Parts: sequence; structure tokens; C-alpha cells
Amino acid sequence: MSVTTAMGAALRRIQLGNALSAFGNGFTVPFLFIYVAQVRDLGSGTAGVVLATFAVAALIVLPVTGRIIDRRGPLPVAIAGTVAAAIGSLGLGLASREPYVIAAAGVLGAGIAVIQPALATMIVWCSTPTTRSRAFATQFFLNNLGLGLGGLLGGLLVDTAHPSSFVRLFAIESVMFLVLGAAIASVRLPRVPKVADAIPTQGPAKGGWRALLADRAMVQLCVLGFVMFFACYGQFESGLSAFAVEVTRISPATLGVALAANTAVIVVAQFVVLKLVERRRRSRVIALVGLIWTVAWVTAGASGLVHGSQAIATAAIISTYALFGLGEAMLSPTVAPLVADLAPGSRIGQYNSAFALVKQLALAVGPAVGGLMAAGGLYGAYIVMLIGCSLGITALALRMGRRLTPAQDNPHRSAATTATALAPAPRVEAEGVESLSGPGPERIPSPAHTHAHAHAPVPAPAQEAVTTAA
Repeated sequence: MSVTTAMGAALRRIQLGNALSAFGNGFTVPFLFIYVAQVRDLGSGTAGVVLATFAVAALIVLPVTGRIIDRRGPLPVAIAGTVAAAIGSLGLGLASREPYVIAAAGVLGAGIAVIQPALATMIVWCSTPTTRSRAFATQFFLNNLGLGLGGLLGGLLVDTAHPSSFVRLFAIESVMFLVLGAAIASVRLPRVPKVADAIPTQGPAKGGWRALLADRAMVQLCVLGFVMFFACYGQFESGLSAFAVEVTRISPATLGVALAANTAVIVVAQFVVLKLVERRRRSRVIALVGLIWTVAWVTAGASGLVHGSQAIATAAIISTYALFGLGEAMLSPTVAPLVADLAPGSRIGQYNSAFALVKQLALAVGPAVGGLMAAGGLYGAYIVMLIGCSLGITALALRMGRRLTPAQDNPHRSAATTATALAPAPRVEAEGVESLSGPGPERIPSPAHTHAHAHAPVPAPAQEAVTTAA
């Protein structure tokens, strides 16, 4: 079996397991707060602590996860994460007292946090710079499709009057984590990953966190990532939801429709968007996302100013969620592959873990800031702040683009340029040389012909090489 075929087979198993795991997550994620606060009757305060525990657990394990991935490889780390997540999920469904619920949430949060960079590293190993965008876009598409389908089925199975129905949901999620573990355990990673120097070593990765922090492009990407996650995902369950209900005056059911619109845009548009952006400069694509999200936040703010027509206000808030989905679909084939292409081969796990850590920080800070501003009724300042964050995404992306190499910013164009430069020059017969079917003397071109060729256009490969150099 060729290396390319083995990579494709391994990637398909990883994606299938990931989709089934997301399907299992969908059964519990929308109902976690209700489960802890009402079904287990532990109150909203405990439910908030449980949600915070997920972030705290991730912040504890992620700083060391990357180094372990780089030393031992992503496969054992991912399997360990699925086992921990399965135990935590089942424990969360069975626990009825506050300490046990919080402990189970910590185990589940740690397991999920470990799985993410390990799977990302496996996808990097099983892809090339030119196929990596499609691989990560497919992962994002399957994640959202699985979450959506799981949420729909979970809503049909759940009954707040019967805690056993929630135990069933968490049991399904636990089984899906084990299915993910079994799927990736059967993966045979390529002996030669498609990343230079990506074989794990027994010794510590050279440089560690100090070397990562010295990588200015990666630091800028982490700052950019924090602002992106803060301005989008960090607001979905706090400030934006509160604004939609309190200011736009939509019902919770309509808010569910808005969230469904977000998922629908991602699922329907993902591969159309992929074709449009995968050959573009990554920094420019991220900058465009900032502008799209600026429009989204302006639309959200306008929905609170429309007092004459509730239908227009509702359409505006649904459009806001849809625009966020469009931006997410553009980022999925852009940001994660860029993290991989910035990383030295021996530190891919650490770079993936560092970016996952930044995401968790934003997801911890974003809801807190949004919730506090909503509680204080500072909705005008809230919208202005997030418009500023969205414009900041555009500015930071353009600034980061100046630090990226052509291969990092646009691997497709770089690969095409390299292939053209390495291609043998076409054989061109001189005008003064006659092609003879048999042996005979060769006619030497005349001075006139030589002078004409001296002023002939530069062949295409040479032109591209000059353009690249410029």
C-alpha cells in the first residue's frame, strides 16, 4: 500500500470517529445546564461551576499535553483522552451530589481537551500542505453535523421529569467516546508523516514554550485567535443570547432557531466556501471574516433599535447567527492548517495544544465579560466592544500576513510555483536548424536569427520565478 493510500485510509477513520463523537456530544451539550440545575436540583450556581470546571480542567492539562504528543505521538494521547472523557461523561450522568458532579465534569473536560490537539496532530500527519485545508474543513463540517443531529435526537429522548432519560443521554455520549477511541486505535499512521521532522522523539522537544513564544508569527496568531474566539464562540451562550432575549425581545424558541441557522449555514456552505478560500491567502481570508463579523454585530445592534416591527428584528438576529456561521466556515480550512504550517515538525503537538489553550482562555473570559455586561444592562457598550473586536480581527490578520512565508500564507500557490520552477524547460527548436530524418550536417543559425531570439519573450517558468523573487 502506498503512503498516500495509507494516509487517506487513516484520515477517513479519524474523521468517522470524530463525527460519531460529535454526535454523542450533541445529546448532552444543549441540556447540561438544565440537567445540573433542575433535574439534579443543584441550582444555577452549581451549574455555572460545572461549566467553569470544563474550562479549568482544560487549562490544567493543555500546557503539558503538547509535549507528551511530541514525545509519544498523538495516538496514545488521543486514546487516553477518549477513555477519560467516557468515564467523565458516564459519571456525570450517574452523579447526583455536587462534589461528584463537579469531579465528573473535570474528568470529562480534561479528556475532551486532550483529544482536540491529539486529533489535530493526527490530521496533520495524514495530510499534506495542499490537502490540509480540506481535511480540517471536513472535520469541522462533521463536528457541526454530528452536534446538530445529536441535539435533535437528544431533544426527543429527554424528559426533565425523569432523571433516567438524562442518564441515557450521557451513556450514549460515553459510548460514542469509546467508539472514537476504537476508531483511532485501528489507525495506522504513516511511517513518514508529511511534515518535516515530525517523528516523535524520546527526549523533550527542543526549545519548548520559550521557543514557541519566540515565534512572532505564532504569537500573533494566538493573539488573533483569542480575539476571534472571544468575539464569536465566547458570546453565543452569554452576551449575545441575553441581548437577543432582553433587547431584541425574541423568545427562547426563536433563539433556538437562530442557533439552528448558524449550524445550517456551516453544514450547507462549508464545501462551497472551501472551494472559494483554499487557494486564497490565509491572512486575507481571516481579515475578511473580521469584516463579516463586523456586519453581524452591527446587524445585532440594529435589531435592538427596531421597535416597529418584531419580524424585522427577529430576522436581523437570525441573520447575525447566520453570518457568524459563514465566518466559521471560512476559518475552519484556514486557521488550524496555519497552526500546523507554522510549527516545526518536532513541535506540532505543542503548537496545537498552545492554540487550543488560547481557545479555552477565550471561551472562559468571553462568557464572563458578556454575562457581566448583560447583567449591568450595558448593551450599547457591549455591541460597540464587539464591533471593535471584529475590526481588530481584520487589522491583526493583515499584520500577521506580513510575517508569513508564501508557503504558510498560500500553500497551493506556493506548491504550484515550485512545481513550475522544477519542471523541465520545453524543448524549442531553433528556427535556423532543420530537423533531418537521417544523419547529416547541422545548419548553424544565422546572426539574424540569433539576434531575434535575444529579444524573444522570457519563457513562462522564468517569468514566474522573477515574479516570485520580486
